Amino acid sequence: MLSALLLLLAVPARADAFPDPFPQSTQEASVEIESPGHLVLFSPVREINDEIRSETMARLPVTGEGRLYQLARDATRREARDHYLRGLQEEGARILFECENVRCGRSVIWANRVFGQAVLNGRDSEQDYLVAVSEDGDGARWLTLVYTVTRGNLRDYVWVEHLRVQPEAVIPGLAEASRRVLGPWVVPWQGEVTYRFDWHATDRRRIRELAEQPGALVVLAGFSALAPDESYESARARAEAALTSLSEVLARTGVSRDRQRLIVVGPGIALSDPERQGNRIEIVVIRR
Repeated sequence: MLSALLLLLAVPARADAFPDPFPQSTQEASVEIESPGHLVLFSPVREINDEIRSETMARLPVTGEGRLYQLARDATRREARDHYLRGLQEEGARILFECENVRCGRSVIWANRVFGQAVLNGRDSEQDYLVAVSEDGDGARWLTLVYTVTRGNLRDYVWVEHLRVQPEAVIPGLAEASRRVLGPWVVPWQGEVTYRFDWHATDRRRIRELAEQPGALVVLAGFSALAPDESYESARARAEAALTSLSEVLARTGVSRDRQRLIVVGPGIALSDPERQGNRIEIVVIRR
């Protein structure tokens, strides 16, 4: 069951609507996209002998739009990325791939060869990319691509593509069986006897609504950071106590205990994702 915590998946929502722009940004360009073979990357980009290479990529039949935004000087790429990520999570979108900094490959390739937007050519150490899939109420699949970068002049840009994928197309990394698993919602926690949980009201509402579906299970995994000189057993016990506390919170808000499954992880699994570190509880909902 723990492997389910690594998945994000789409559910019927407003997947057909273009993502709301980050408030502290100005749209600079819009490009209509209609192609029988639009290039979408699901792994870092490389260039070999003047050809784009990526371990997982596809040319997909799509229709949609790309939009270029410049961020205000007092805004950050991280804030913009988090804005789009929250919107995708609220729609139940599944993240198929994401990367940061030099792990994405060279910015100049993303800018000129992948997106065709020279203004996106920035610092390899200050970029990030994600591609997510969601499904609208009619069963149509939508890909959302978000790329942010800082240029040499310190101005930040965001490129967003929102693409309807034709029904016959095969999207890499999208398995039919995974449509049953939604999440993870990452909930940081603090405390020792009483606990404070840092999560959005929209996340709580979404989990409660999903848990009401017949046969749904809510799986909670408790993680803890290993403090200096702390034993594994002590860190695991802290994670278990926080996990039990959040389970009680969910029960009081309408997610019955018989719908919940608790997994105590403690410090036993390390993830590279910077958003999934430290004391936290990760929640997924598994539908029948």
